[in-house]
Amino acid sequence: MSLLSAINKFLWNGPLLLLLLGIHLYFTIHLHAPQRHIGKAIRMSLRPEPVDSPANDSAGASRPQAKKSPRHRVSPFGALATTLAATLGTGNIIGVSTAIALGGPGAVLWCWLTGVLGMATAYAECYLGVLYRQHDLEGHHIGGPMYVIRQGLHCKPLAAFYALCTVTAAFGVGCTTQANSLTQTTSLTWGLSPHLVGMAAAVVTGLVLIGGISSISRVCMRLVPVLGLLYIAGCLALLWRFRGALGATCLYILESAFSPKAALGGVAGGGLLLAARYGIARGLYTNEAGIGTSAIGAASSDAVSPSYQAYVSMTAVFWDTVVMCLLTGLVIVANMLLHPESLSGVNETGLAAAAFRSLPLLSAWGLPLDGEVFLSLSLAAFALTTLIGWSYMGEKAAEYLWGPAAIPHYKLVYIVMVYVGAVIPMQLVWECTDLVNAVMVFPNVIALVLLRKKIRP
Repeated sequence: MSLLSAINKFLWNGPLLLLLLGIHLYFTIHLHAPQRHIGKAIRMSLRPEPVDSPANDSAGASRPQAKKSPRHRVSPFGALATTLAATLGTGNIIGVSTAIALGGPGAVLWCWLTGVLGMATAYAECYLGVLYRQHDLEGHHIGGPMYVIRQGLHCKPLAAFYALCTVTAAFGVGCTTQANSLTQTTSLTWGLSPHLVGMAAAVVTGLVLIGGISSISRVCMRLVPVLGLLYIAGCLALLWRFRGALGATCLYILESAFSPKAALGGVAGGGLLLAARYGIARGLYTNEAGIGTSAIGAASSDAVSPSYQAYVSMTAVFWDTVVMCLLTGLVIVANMLLHPESLSGVNETGLAAAAFRSLPLLSAWGLPLDGEVFLSLSLAAFALTTLIGWSYMGEKAAEYLWGPAAIPHYKLVYIVMVYVGAVIPMQLVWECTDLVNAVMVFPNVIALVLLRKKIRP
């Protein structure tokens, strides 16, 4: 544990933050700031790709022909929903809470900037993912950084290494940690048995996985927009309640982001370096821009043009970090300013819960749904969708390594690990997951840099 903790502290305190911020800035400039087209990208995500879309894009990538037509296709929005399911999770709530607790309110600004700049890297990853995708035996599109590295860089060992890391991350960040977050939330709020919740989560996940990518995308298309909109509505309701302090909240975040001094008199950490370190790290963790997994979801789309799907998939970072993490941060900091007494006895993961206690919801009418219960329901639902979304990422990596015959075995192990993650101590798993995520960045960034001339805005 000490060794893993030391390695992660070194990587995430400097090298990875500088590397990923540099990549984000480079592709923002190289691709002429694709972020400025976010409005168009959102509109594109809500409608099918035009039928007259060219078969060849400016990079010369043509749509490969499937050996046979798939029974179910995945729309650009379906691919986006799968990616959002994997990225929207406890990091948007607990991650922001810990960033503010350890880095001060200024961490909110650094987290937000990571999302704004990270959209360009997400565009580049997803563009290459579609450009170098292939077909499986049923005619479905498959792709991701492992295919990009193999087809674009012709480096099979590095591609296999990335795929192996993805399988490991699926069992870690996508499975056991989310299952544990689910049971912790349900146990603290309703006193439910972790064993019971773990078995229920395993059954639900298994039922979705049986149907493959078509089933996963359908479930994600139905659940993710509803969950996201409900959480955004809850945050907006709180911000309306705190509206008198919004100006002071924004000013305080800006001052804390560049202040050399600690914030809130020791209630939360602070200072420029800590704010940047925790804000950037949590932003990168939640949107995964630079890690490359979003390209796996993007490659499953039936979109013809790599640039079309790249724009659609880029919006995942926008919704995940630019919108949801920002709203969470504003709610927490506004509550700190207005109700500092609510922070008494609250640990670093409880700042969001302290803020949501101010949201009465249906409890005003005598019904058992107050803000804290609403937050617990949101955390549980996001953890479940992350379980489903990440299962597909790991499945494609397992298929790349061991072929289609490995998929049923992978699914079985994944379902079992959902239950295991629900009942075991998680400190070691979190440390291993952080290390695997860090390691995944390097082969993905190598591919992005060496194949940058293939990417077109």
